[in-house]
Amino acid sequence: MARKGVAVVAIGGNSLIKDKNHQSVEDQYLAAKETTKHIADMIEDGWDVAIGHGNGPQVGFILRRSEIAAQVEGMHEVPLDVCGADSQGAIGYALQQNLQNELRRRGVKKSVATVVTQVLVDRNDNAFVNPTKPIGSFMEEPEAKRRETEMGWNMVEDSGRGWRRVVASPIPQEVVEIDAVRELIEAGTIVITVGGGGIPVVREANGDIIGTAAVIDKDYASSLLARLINADVFVISTAVEKVALNYGKPDQKWLDKLTVAEAKAYLAEGSHFAKGSMAPKIQAIIWFMENGGKKAIITNPENIGRAMRGETGTLIVP
Repeated sequence: MARKGVAVVAIGGNSLIKDKNHQSVEDQYLAAKETTKHIADMIEDGWDVAIGHGNGPQVGFILRRSEIAAQVEGMHEVPLDVCGADSQGAIGYALQQNLQNELRRRGVKKSVATVVTQVLVDRNDNAFVNPTKPIGSFMEEPEAKRRETEMGWNMVEDSGRGWRRVVASPIPQEVVEIDAVRELIEAGTIVITVGGGGIPVVREANGDIIGTAAVIDKDYASSLLARLINADVFVISTAVEKVALNYGKPDQKWLDKLTVAEAKAYLAEGSHFAKGSMAPKIQAIIWFMENGGKKAIITNPENIGRAMRGETGTLIVP
């Protein structure tokens, strides 16, 4: 099996939940099983792979359990950074075990390891001044105001549906465990890392790092990872086979190929890529390509193998 290079593959936390009727741990495990088959195709084809993943729905579930346990049983609530760590372990376990089993069935001798990963953010990032990322469950105004006063949470009223906590979504600056990740990849290990964008941490004046209540975009973190390990290709796995202009509109146009200049122009127009979905993916790829990346691909999980062979997906080139 000839080595082809290093690939970073970013998969969404939502990709592990097919619909509202398939949200259980068992359902997510089966979804992870399907996704890892496509990543195994890449590995069998000679790629060393680092896997990043989202965790939005999973952290929401952890927070909700924590809130219910606190209300019903008087249990302590779980801080957001610890929720992120919990989700990294659980999702990493599902991906790791499924990928180990799939590679064994194929006779591919590769180790797979999950690294609980911290990602440094700047405590002066403007995102902390104006938190906008909603997390957790809806609540009545008195409870929201209590948490605002007693716990220092930022609470907003959400379109008449109730009050909800919002946190910052800062830009990732540094992968704390990057040396360990590099060593594992160089040793031929498949690494699952920067899960959920990484556990957000800030650096104290004395050099210590501590967790902070924030959410890092998983595509941004995977892009940073790809840059730090000099990946040959950056793959973002999402809900669509290709990127489209005017998505969902009568004049929708699927894109087979984009240059970085074209991607920047379309992103700047502001109307083609939704802020909460495709826009951060395009931005993450632009950062990767502008820092020495050779190529990037956006496609859905079932088409990763075909996209790597140039048969589908949207290819982004310098």
